[in-house]
Amino acid sequence: MTATARIFELLTRNLQEVFGEGDATRRRAAIEEFYIDDCVVYTPDGTYVGHDALDEFAGDLRATHPHFVYTHSGEPQVLANAGIIAWGSGPRGEQPKYTGLDSLLVRDGKIVALYVFLNPTLS
Repeated sequence: MTATARIFELLTRNLQEVFGEGDATRRRAAIEEFYIDDCVVYTPDGTYVGHDALDEFAGDLRATHPHFVYTHSGEPQVLANAGIIAWGSGPRGEQPKYTGLDSLLVRDGKIVALYVFLNPTLS
């Protein structure tokens, strides 16, 4: 797999298998597969460093809306060792309740840093 293809894969799978995953064991396996050990995740609510912190954050976030699904909008974009993906989250079959943009940096096929940008809440 090329580096570009791997970044495309990480962009889409991260949404579903880390942030959209309700099963803690599967979520942790995805984190270990996708992220370097000392990854950094930047969100409007804080900064999370390492697998344990990311796992706790993603699990806590998932628990607040376990029935929401993540769908990407538009096409993911990759440039060099970085990628972006726009997404929405809400109940399946409904308009998203919130939207955002993920930007990630990749080294050796794993996410080094993830930046999560949230758009204003939809009414």
